[in-house]
Amino acid sequence: MSNTHQPTLMIIDGHSLAFRAFYALPVDSFQTQTGQHTNAIHGFIAMLINLLNNEKPDALCVAFDISRHSFRTEEYPEYKGTRGETPSEFKGQIPLLQEALHSMGIKTLEKENYEADDILATLSARGAAADYRVLVVSGDRDTIQLVDDNVTLLYPSKQGVSELTRYDAEKVMERYGVRPEQYPEIAALVGETSDNLPGVPRVGEKTAVKWINQFGSLEEILRRQDEIGGKVGESLRENAHLAARNRRLNRLVRDVELDVQLTDFTLGAMDMDAVAEMFAKLEFRTLLQRVAKIAGTELSHDPAKPAEPLAPTRPEAKLLIDEELGDWLAKNPSPAVMICEGLGGLEVGVATETASVKFDWQPGGRDYSQFEQWLASDEPKVFFDAKAQLEIAQRAGVTVGGIAGDALLAAWLLRPATAEKNIADAAMRFLGEQVPEGDPNQLVPDEGSVADAATLAWYIVRTHEVAVSRFEDRTAEIYFDIELPLVSVLAALETRGVQIDLPLLEAHQAELKDRVAELQQRAFDAIGREVNLSSPKQLQEVLFEQLDMPKTRKTKSGFTTDAAALADLQHKNPHPFLDALLSHREANKMRQMVETLIKAVSDDGRIHTTLVQTGASTGRLSSTDPNLQNIPVRSEEGRRIREAFIYAPEFETLMTADYSQIEMRIMADLSQDAGLIEAFNEGEDLHRFVGSRIFGVAPADVTNEMRSKVKAMSYGLAYGLSAFGLSKQLGISAAEAKQLMTDYFERFGGVRDYLRAVVDQAKRDTYTETIFGRQRPFPELASPNRILRENAERAALNAPIQGSAADIIKRAMIAVERRMREADLTSRMLLQIHDELMFEVAAGEWDVLEAIVREEMAGAADLAVPLEVQVGQGANWNAAAH
Repeated sequence: MSNTHQPTLMIIDGHSLAFRAFYALPVDSFQTQTGQHTNAIHGFIAMLINLLNNEKPDALCVAFDISRHSFRTEEYPEYKGTRGETPSEFKGQIPLLQEALHSMGIKTLEKENYEADDILATLSARGAAADYRVLVVSGDRDTIQLVDDNVTLLYPSKQGVSELTRYDAEKVMERYGVRPEQYPEIAALVGETSDNLPGVPRVGEKTAVKWINQFGSLEEILRRQDEIGGKVGESLRENAHLAARNRRLNRLVRDVELDVQLTDFTLGAMDMDAVAEMFAKLEFRTLLQRVAKIAGTELSHDPAKPAEPLAPTRPEAKLLIDEELGDWLAKNPSPAVMICEGLGGLEVGVATETASVKFDWQPGGRDYSQFEQWLASDEPKVFFDAKAQLEIAQRAGVTVGGIAGDALLAAWLLRPATAEKNIADAAMRFLGEQVPEGDPNQLVPDEGSVADAATLAWYIVRTHEVAVSRFEDRTAEIYFDIELPLVSVLAALETRGVQIDLPLLEAHQAELKDRVAELQQRAFDAIGREVNLSSPKQLQEVLFEQLDMPKTRKTKSGFTTDAAALADLQHKNPHPFLDALLSHREANKMRQMVETLIKAVSDDGRIHTTLVQTGASTGRLSSTDPNLQNIPVRSEEGRRIREAFIYAPEFETLMTADYSQIEMRIMADLSQDAGLIEAFNEGEDLHRFVGSRIFGVAPADVTNEMRSKVKAMSYGLAYGLSAFGLSKQLGISAAEAKQLMTDYFERFGGVRDYLRAVVDQAKRDTYTETIFGRQRPFPELASPNRILRENAERAALNAPIQGSAADIIKRAMIAVERRMREADLTSRMLLQIHDELMFEVAAGEWDVLEAIVREEMAGAADLAVPLEVQVGQGANWNAAAH
């Protein structure tokens, strides 16, 4: 047969690719209304569509394993024995995947007592003999041995199934230093952890490659093993049987009896009615459109219903500047914008679903004045990670207005446990389409293989539309009223940063360095020798062998030496070494924190943290680079660090404002407990009021010890604190803790009823909801795994409270920033730290700013109890505490 018309046979390892798809796509985002998980099926078929488009095979077969049992386990029962239990969410997806493939006219094969790899080996041998160009698609490295002049391996990357590395003989030699047929001999020597095949100790990949190239084969290495000297030679001679056994097991069978002909795999016309029926069962709307497109056919449909269009064709981007660009922007409302920073400058893409433009932006240039005016206007625009785009534009000297959508935020609200890293991830999730990302192995990617800014903008506008269309109940209100308006506020805070007293931090760093060294020496003196205080192994030896202390909780590596276990050990078995060790850990932690802050100080003398809007499932903001939310407020060292946060010379003072007991106030509102509501409305000390009810004494007679117990319990209950946990926390007996909780619930029955009801409701709905309607999914509440289920129950208890607190502070930030702008204040909001806001106050503006802050923070929610706001003033963060 002429090579010009050489047909292509593609054979796919079904289980290998399905497992990779399962772990690449989030389980909770791919589930039918009946509860069937489909992420592995969706990822597999999306990958298959790309393969059909890119490789255009003439024949195709997908091979599957029947079970873990094979002729290999008969010889070595421990073969693949270390692989964990198949995830419950994966079970049931393979039969459905096979059914979906059959509906597409794709043949699948299984063979009792053999693995899918053996089927691949047999079919590749047959295909090569029949003059096919053979493509093997597998994530199992054993299939590298199949590569030759006629067989190419397409191997998925660690990230999932969207990127495939093409292994021909040259690529295998480049990567492993041996010919393809020699690869399993390397694996036999080194071993394969995933298959539970231990190799020869001391022999790594480099040594194995060296021996293979020196002796020519594993057989020759084993025959001449006496010629190899040193410790590694001794190890080989002691463990040669392991290498020989591994080679028997990893050799793929190329002559499995299969009752099929290669012509059985020829791809023909698809029965789109069958595909549509199967994909409707799986609820794969967009994938159905993509399959219809590659099949070159229209979807048949009920004449009474309009036909759903196929996935749209990407519009060709126009290159426009000046008036032409201005006219285009005026005629294409609510487009998506993508600004890409590169070595050569800024590339901009603007797109609707049907049209797009792109250009290299030179800020301030005459050709782009109309674009810059439009960007700063209130004309609606859609972004992906709008805050980052605002900051790119700001560095270019241009403000951005009219933020009408952010595909990142929209996607996150639907699945708050995980935020998409980029638009490619979001497009795959919502559109079932792969954004061109290019081959990472190509130094110079082919033209069109990597998405430009216009293409990315086109995916953004479409992804955003689909994501927003999936909002249910009040999610749209959270999105449009809270999250989108907050974007520009956070961008402003990050740009402003906070002034730092660098000499003070550096002096503190030097003191902490000396303190760490002193505590280290004290620890050494207590045991009479030096050890690595950061080494769990050495600490275990000191504590449980040298000092013969009671064992802590068992772990895989021995007995835990974490902070909680050591603190408990010190409480029950005090020792000078433990005292020095715990103090050393705390001082070292503070030293590292100060070092991180010093490195983060910019040339302007300020720290510009990043406030991550999508960093927590509850909706709370997180802080990173550096994290300013983890600086202790109750320890002396933490307060000293806070003294380094100051105001700039052109301002007069710092202001801090935070909510008093906001979580307990939200608890009162959600539970509608009459006692809690009365305490807050009367303005009483909450914990003293609760203590008087529990202990049956007048509020004035509630001791500090009683108050502390009540406070710990009140907050702990909202986090699922058990009687045992409360007893440990307070240092009281479990019986006393249980009685304390019983007495609490007798007097505050509304709290008891609410805590019971919130989990029951979450189990029915599979999500919790804040006061404002923010939803947090909890699919684990239905998990058969008891530990996962109980962890989800504890998280579900507090999610409405924490989430409501997050919504309230966000609403306050938006309102305060707006009011400050309307009042034309010079003062600036700088930071949000949990329930606290920080401001730099300009001369003469304190009274106006304080009034705005108190009004807007207190008015951010209409609860059954008042929101009390505490305001402090000082020269630094610590002094401004209240």
